[in-house]
This record gives sequence, structure tokens and C-alpha cells, in this order.
Amino acid sequence: MTSKPPATSVPSATVHTLPTLPGQADRLLRELEWKVIRRLDGLLQGDYRTLMRGAGLDLTDLREYQPHDDVRHIDWNVTARLDTPHVRVFTEDREMSAWLLLDLSGSVDFGSGAQSKRQLLAEFVAVLARLLTRHGNRVGALLYGAGVEQVIAARASRAHVLQLLHAIGHRPARTAAQAPASTRLAELLQAAGHLIHRRSSVFVVSDFISEPGWERPLAQLAVRHEVLAVRLLDPLERALPDLGLLTLLDAESGEQLLVDTHDAGFRRRFAQRAAQREQQLRALLAGAGVDALELATDGALLDALVRFIELRRQRVRAASGGGLPAHLRNSA
Repeated sequence: MTSKPPATSVPSATVHTLPTLPGQADRLLRELEWKVIRRLDGLLQGDYRTLMRGAGLDLTDLREYQPHDDVRHIDWNVTARLDTPHVRVFTEDREMSAWLLLDLSGSVDFGSGAQSKRQLLAEFVAVLARLLTRHGNRVGALLYGAGVEQVIAARASRAHVLQLLHAIGHRPARTAAQAPASTRLAELLQAAGHLIHRRSSVFVVSDFISEPGWERPLAQLAVRHEVLAVRLLDPLERALPDLGLLTLLDAESGEQLLVDTHDAGFRRRFAQRAAQREQQLRALLAGAGVDALELATDGALLDALVRFIELRRQRVRAASGGGLPAHLRNSA
């Protein structure tokens, strides 16, 4: 047994791969455009502040100064002419660049049901990238496997989304016979910090099964950019069913372990350790100052995105003077 949390251990018989042919990527995107993207586009109705912020500000109006206004926005020329303090009113520029930091390490190949975390990652990328590019926003990506393996420049087109999907699917799942590898998310986050210069929306898509030390570069990235952690989850990583003797495979190291899942004590300890890791991970993400969107392999992508959009909409309203309901303050 390694010192890693039990969530890194997966049944060795479960292997999922993505299609590698561009035609299959196109079919996936068409299906998502019909089932998910069209409905989300209607829900957003052009209000992309619920998902991310733009990079600049547009001057839209001038009005008299009020006590709560930022004095840095006072227009001194207008104030001198009218002999009354006036402030500039800005609206946020919707045009933006988004960067996807994609964790394609060994543990992301796992899925206990019909869908793997990697397949879920691909669907999320397709939905988000297409939502943005169809409105002229640019999307780039950093792909992490055994280190940062590929950088895809930010562009805005449907063909670019297909390129992203093909790049994800072109990396086959690791097997136990391959050289052991250990995920170091810190490398991906540090690379993004050096690469992304203009303020952007950054989506870190990962199961966050990694060596420690990624918290600081994530917090540093969040100082300059708007960062969202997109967590990939599988129900079997939180609790084991009673299946008798089972061979578990650590997808990161290749280590195998025979366990008796009929043992209620073992299942209970597994669930306790998984719950502890869950609590620690949420605390680390909150400490880094980033929101988290949780996507489960046994859940509906559309439902998760709708819940997240509603949370962000509530926060935008709260930031403009409204209150945030208590049940929306700490979770996405």
C-alpha cells in the first residue's frame, strides 16, 4: 500500500480510451452542440459574466460622485467644468481569452461506469470552448501528461475546438506495463504562469490527484487571472461496493493490490480516507482563492454547468449590491 490516498487506486480491468479520428471528434461536438451547448447558450443569453470576466473595461457613462464611489474614477476635467464631482462608469469588456489547463495523467483514465474522467474532460472542453469561440473569444490549452506535453495557441473557431478534442483523444490511456509516472500539477500551473501574460480566464481541469505543492502556484495564478478549478470525480473513488476480492491498480505508479471489499471495516476505512482527502482538497482550493466546479462521471454535464452558472449569477448580483443566499456561499 502506498502513501497516496485511496482515490488513486482503481480496478485494473477498467480502461477507457477516446476516439482519435477527427471525424469522431466532429460527431462528439455535433452531439454536444445539440444536447448541451444550445441550451446553455439560451440560458446565458450573452451574459458571459456568469462564466468569466473580460480582460478590459469600456467607459459607458459619467454621473455625479456618490459617497461609496471609488475616488480613482473621478473625472477631474468634468468635475472642474461643472464644479461638481463626477465619476466615470465602466462596463466590463466581454471579449476575453480563456486557457484550459488539462490534466491527462494516468488517474484521469479511470471510470467505474460507462464514462471515464478523461471522456468527461473532453466533453467539458468541447462545451466550454465552443460556447466561447462561437462568440469570437479565443481559447488556448496546455496539455499535461508526463509533464507539459503540448501548448495549443489561443484561437477562435470551430475547427480549433476540433483540434483541441483531437489532441486530447490522441493521447492513449496508460497501462500498468508502462513506466510509472507521478502527477505534479505544480509543473502545469507554473508553466501557465509563465506562458499566459494577458489577464485571462483559466480553467484547471483535473482530478487533483497529485503530489503536494500545487497550492502555491495555483494561488499565484489566481492573483493575476480568474481561475476556476474543474474537478473530475468518480463515485468509486469515494466509496467501494461489496464486490469480494478485487485487484486495485494505482494508475499513477502502476502498483497493484489485492483487497477484500467484502470486509466492511476496509470499506469504511477507505470511505473515511476519501472523505478526509475531499475535505483537505476543498480547503486547499478555498485557500488558493479559486472557485470549484465538480463534474462526476455518473452525473449530467448540463446539470452541473447549470448549477455553476446559477452560483456565478448569484455572486455577480451580490458583488453589485445584492446578497448571496447562504446555501450558495461555499459550493458550486
